[in-house]
Amino acid sequence: MRHWLEIFYRTSAGTLLRRRELNQDDGKKRAALAALTHVEDGMALGVGTGSTVDFFIDALAERPHRKLRLVSSSERSTERLGRLGLDVTELSAVGDVDLYVDGADEATQHLHLIKGGGGALTREKIVAGAARKFICIVDDSKLVGRLGKFPLPVEVIPMARSFVARQLVKAGGQPVWRQDFVTDNGNQIIDVRNLDISNPVEMETRINQIPGVVTVGLFAHRGADLLLVGSAEGVEIMT
Repeated sequence: MRHWLEIFYRTSAGTLLRRRELNQDDGKKRAALAALTHVEDGMALGVGTGSTVDFFIDALAERPHRKLRLVSSSERSTERLGRLGLDVTELSAVGDVDLYVDGADEATQHLHLIKGGGGALTREKIVAGAARKFICIVDDSKLVGRLGKFPLPVEVIPMARSFVARQLVKAGGQPVWRQDFVTDNGNQIIDVRNLDISNPVEMETRINQIPGVVTVGLFAHRGADLLLVGSAEGVEIMT
């Protein structure tokens, strides 16, 4: 009897997990399609990185726009765009970006974000900084009241990793080196848990001032201009 009960509960848990994943994918797709409506012919369009952006890239390829100049925030997205027949242009050749579409690991109703779970935070921050408008697309599981449950990524120059980690401990965090991972820029990532990010703007400034930090995955000084939160029921728009 116990054996069958264990199978039942294990199967039920797996079914619930799969259903949750499908609902998240549905929310990601809805947010991605909503962002696509903001894309206009002739735009310089920045494309971010991540599973939600993958849906956006796929939809973009299915509904091609004329004369788009695409700027990518990562080698991963560049490869996916190219595989679907979409050419990518260097940011230096484009100048300002009209629209940047990217996801987030966490987002608040104040449009502050944590990004960098995929390790592309520096290039993402550069493209966001160059963009006239930044649309962030997430499923509703990414919407939080306060940032910080997701470990905060910090890209560091390799020789500075231990030094930066000690400074992050002084700031109240628990840094962990993301081993066997190198960013597109040839650097390393430290993921920081348990930071008090009640003031994201102040924390972003504080971490960015540590020597050896390339950038931190807090997008508070330059947060999103528009947040599209997808769910199984629809898309919530936050400005």
